[in-house]
Amino acid sequence: MSLLASPRLAWAVPAVVLPGAHASGASLPAPVTIRPFGAHAVPGEGRWRSAGRDVAGRPAIYTTELVPPGGGPPAGLAWMDTRLLAARLYSGSESPGGGPYRYTAPVSPAAARTLVAAFNGGFLMRNAEGGYYTEGRVVVPLRRGAASLVVYSGGGVAIGAWGSDVTMTPRVASVRQNLALLVARRAPTLAAASPDWLRWGATCGATSCARDVPGIDHQWRSGLGVTADGALVYASGPGLAPIQLADLLVRAGAVRAMELDINPAWPDFATYDPAPGALASPANGTKLVPSTVQGPWTFFEPWWPRDFVTLSARATAG
Repeated sequence: MSLLASPRLAWAVPAVVLPGAHASGASLPAPVTIRPFGAHAVPGEGRWRSAGRDVAGRPAIYTTELVPPGGGPPAGLAWMDTRLLAARLYSGSESPGGGPYRYTAPVSPAAARTLVAAFNGGFLMRNAEGGYYTEGRVVVPLRRGAASLVVYSGGGVAIGAWGSDVTMTPRVASVRQNLALLVARRAPTLAAASPDWLRWGATCGATSCARDVPGIDHQWRSGLGVTADGALVYASGPGLAPIQLADLLVRAGAVRAMELDINPAWPDFATYDPAPGALASPANGTKLVPSTVQGPWTFFEPWWPRDFVTLSARATAG
């Protein structure tokens, strides 16, 4: 699978800020309005709105929706300020398996005190074409070249190809790999634009996930990217081909990005906005995309078997 950027979309990219390079508490500039792909935008399309609880009196997450290029149902987009938020990878009994783990569902009351958002992880490891490292051990061997979400001690985050963009260091707390990069050098990869969409995972059919029903390319997909200044951007929607997911992430500012989980049962991004001093909970959570099967309650379910990522207020913010 090629990791080269598509020539039609490649352009010069500023250097990506390294995780942890910013002074604590100095928020990133808020994201700018996104230009819609189509000539006739839906109301509010591309205009960012703050979501979730504030951190040190400032919004740490913004969300919007955008109709993907070529049309289809609007996708949800989220922008996350990594100067105000710290990430943590939670591990599940099915993905990656091989527990027990200290950080696993449900989100604890202690963690809920600062929780701002959470989102889904990637494929089951047998389908991920990559590895998994967390809590000081290799659960599944890491693969060179695989698209990798890297969480550092302290909660910094990076995304890139393993062995080149990102590597193992003493600061690495977790690595979650899933397929190859969807976006590189601020453009969809050649693989993302390939008509061989099955390289991005087997999908459900239009109306059923039964094994005997042929899958479709325009299906529920989710992805995560990093911007040039270190913000995270997440995208998810119910009718996305791989190239559309890549284009959405690029339009949101991603310089590198990877696909996360796909199909109706798995994509899930939720923000939490409890009253001051209260705990995040399903009751004060909001879905990014209203039609997702999962929701704010998912990460609080003891039985939830999949990996996911939380974003919490940094203790030093402010």
